[in-house]
Amino acid sequence: MTDIILETEGLTREFGGFRAVDDVALRVSRGTIHALIGPNGAGKTTCFNLLTSFLPPTRGKIIFKGHDITGMKPAMVARLGLVRSFQISAVFPHLTALENVRLALQRARGASFDFWRSESSLRIYQDRARALLSDVGLAGFADTIVAGMAYGQKRALEIATTLALEPEMMLLDEPTAGMAHGEVDRIVQLIARIREGRTILMVEHNLSVVEGLCDKITVLTRGRILAEGDYDTVSRNPEVIAAYLGTADA
Repeated sequence: MTDIILETEGLTREFGGFRAVDDVALRVSRGTIHALIGPNGAGKTTCFNLLTSFLPPTRGKIIFKGHDITGMKPAMVARLGLVRSFQISAVFPHLTALENVRLALQRARGASFDFWRSESSLRIYQDRARALLSDVGLAGFADTIVAGMAYGQKRALEIATTLALEPEMMLLDEPTAGMAHGEVDRIVQLIARIREGRTILMVEHNLSVVEGLCDKITVLTRGRILAEGDYDTVSRNPEVIAAYLGTADA
């Protein structure tokens, strides 16, 4: 039986009288790609913010690798191996792609960012940074200023900087949001390519993105788990179909 790397018990977040996440019991198996999907407003990103301690839960528990991480600071959660990306690209736009990945590598190894250090003193990070860029299909963009890159390339770069932190588990928040069809296909292929040796939990709202990619899908609506299973199971669920068509508006 596959190990459970991340689980929640009764995870709830209230804003005033509104429950954005309502008694969620999530179980993510080690080595899998697990999608957290649902219509807009279903509570997906709020759930991610709870898992990575960017928001404290109103009640409930979060367990990562058997340890209760509820209430830990986000930096500590990341150091334990649970690292997230964001729905809006979070890279340095006025640095090159290589410099962005190199900075992430410095952080992962406990070094300061030291923008003022000589190029020669940072050379130890170069080979690994170039390898990570190659892994995400950006080998030819090492010296490109990020501001001039296409949106899909920026998202791929963000995945490279996340990989630089050597996470056991990656949380990807809508990695294909705002992309054209061709870019979506490239990011889906990239996620499939980088899965070896790690666990991935991704927030998504588009069922077609997770088809053939994810081992398990958890569907949220109105902050609660509506359905779980593989793609065939959830895509045929009448309640899931109703939620996506708007008759169970989240």
